[in-house]
Amino acid sequence: MTITLITGGNKGLGRETARRLVGAGHTVWIGARDADRGREAAEALGASFVQLDVTDDTSVASAVATVRDQAGHLDVLVNNAGILGDVTAPEQMTVEQLRTVYETNVFGVVRVTNAFLPLLRLADAPSVVNVTSGLGSFTLVHDPDRVESQYPFAAYGSSKTALTMLTMQYAKTTPDVRFNAVDPGQTATEFTGHLGHSVSEGADAAVRIATLGSDTPTGTVTDREGVLPW
Repeated sequence: MTITLITGGNKGLGRETARRLVGAGHTVWIGARDADRGREAAEALGASFVQLDVTDDTSVASAVATVRDQAGHLDVLVNNAGILGDVTAPEQMTVEQLRTVYETNVFGVVRVTNAFLPLLRLADAPSVVNVTSGLGSFTLVHDPDRVESQYPFAAYGSSKTALTMLTMQYAKTTPDVRFNAVDPGQTATEFTGHLGHSVSEGADAAVRIATLGSDTPTGTVTDREGVLPW
């Protein structure tokens, strides 16, 4: 049985990814800050719930202990939790506005990943899937034919650039665990104001990587169409 933890799994892309992976036979843990919403989502999907705030060391340590005690190991970690933050031009942005976004989208991923590595290393084919964004792609934000070029999300976009590079560095330096980044694209969720393709399409890339098992590559960045340009 494949044991999978999804951060921010109570709504949107995280919830859809959880639903799809439960359907694929995974034992899914939904990590969420809000206990009521997390439990509701877990009960509705046939998953388990663990309270998890990626910005809090104590919360993350408690989540590790819960998964360790109840599951014994972790096969797949999907770092899905993320925030948009304030939409502000860089010249008007405060350090605190930037730090808030990075705390979840970058530092939170490092905090959760490093805390769960001991449990991942108990699995046969451990895998970490980091949810990035084409808004962090140098190529796509300069392509007028791409939607990514239309949004001046300085904090969010740069946080996803950082996350993608961190994923590559983990892949290069941690060969016993597979690390990959996936881009859901503009997906019609609360996060995007319900603009874009379906939530199911948005979850395709994460679900594909999470279900490859021993065939999982490492050091890739993909969307549902294939390799994402950077």
